[in-house]
Amino acid sequence: MPEGPRALNIPNFITLGRIILVPLVVWAIAASQMQIAFVLFAVAGLSDAVDGFLAKRFNMTTELGALLDPIADKALLVSIYVALGITGDIPRWLVILVVSRDFMIVGAMIVSWFMDNPMPVKPLMASKLNTVAQVGFAALVLASLGFKFNAWPYDLILMAAVTILTLLSVSLYFIAWVRHVGTPEAS
Repeated sequence: MPEGPRALNIPNFITLGRIILVPLVVWAIAASQMQIAFVLFAVAGLSDAVDGFLAKRFNMTTELGALLDPIADKALLVSIYVALGITGDIPRWLVILVVSRDFMIVGAMIVSWFMDNPMPVKPLMASKLNTVAQVGFAALVLASLGFKFNAWPYDLILMAAVTILTLLSVSLYFIAWVRHVGTPEAS
C-alpha cells in the first residue's frame, strides 16, 4: 500500500459534496427559493472551511484535493453569479466581468501550457481579496432576497469592491502572464 494521504479521503469527499451542492443552489435561485439558496451557500462555505481544516490539521492534503477545491469554489461562485444575473438580482455587466476574468485567467494558463511554458498557479493577494468580496456580495444578495431585508448601501459597497478587485486581479494576472511568456525582442 502506498504511503501518504489517500486521494479519496474525508476532505476530498467534503469537496465533492460542495460540487454536488452547485446544481442545488442554482435550482433554488431559479425557483426563487432564496432562503434555501442562502442556506446551501452557507453550507458550502462551511464545508470549504472544514475540508481545508481537516486536510491541513491531519495531514490529509492530496493532489486531487488541490485540484478539486478551487474547481468547487469557482463552480459555486460562477454558477451563483450567472443564476443571479439571469434572474436580474445582480447586474449582468457584473456577471460578465466576474465570469470573463476567470475565463481569461484559465485561457492564459492554457496558452502558456500549449507554448510549452506552463505558468505556475499562485493566487495573488488581489485574487484572494476578490474571492472574499465575491463571496460576501453573493451571500448578502442571497440573504437579502431570502430574508427580505434592504441591503443598501452594503450591496453597493460590496459590488464596487467586486468590480475593482476583479479588474485589479485580472490586470495583475495579465501582467504576470506577459512577463512569464516573454515579449518579442525589439529589432
